[in-house]
Amino acid sequence: MTWYALQHKPAQGDRAVQHLQNQEIACFYPKVEVEKIKAGKRSKRLEPLFPGYIFVNLEQTDPMWAKLRSTRGVLRIVSFANKPAPITDEVIEHIKASMGKVAEQGGIKAGQAVELDDGPFKGLAAIFQAYDGEERAIVLINFMQKQQRVSVPVSAIRS
Repeated sequence: MTWYALQHKPAQGDRAVQHLQNQEIACFYPKVEVEKIKAGKRSKRLEPLFPGYIFVNLEQTDPMWAKLRSTRGVLRIVSFANKPAPITDEVIEHIKASMGKVAEQGGIKAGQAVELDDGPFKGLAAIFQAYDGEERAIVLINFMQKQQRVSVPVSAIRS
């Protein structure tokens, strides 16, 4: 059995996995927890490690190949020269082994350029430094020809 990549339709990855599993096809859809800022609040949620792709494990001669294209949520089989592109077991095993070590993705990282949308510094470019509690952040702004550390509401930051 060999691993292959499928591309799923936008926002239908979980649906595609569910329908693949209903057909008893072994699949792997790695997800990581990411931190996002929405409406000024930090929240954590699971997002795919490889957005748009699912890995399936099938034999080259398996009759399920014909059903893959018509599975709900599946867009296409990743192929080159009309042949499905195999993925080695070592790559999939490495991804599985590394899932616990994946650094948190998303959110705002220290050193990232941001813009302030609200308050007395509205419209100024800044450099994000760190979170200061749940609803505030520390940023560096160029003010009076010097970099100043300023604490601003998270809702005032746009990345």
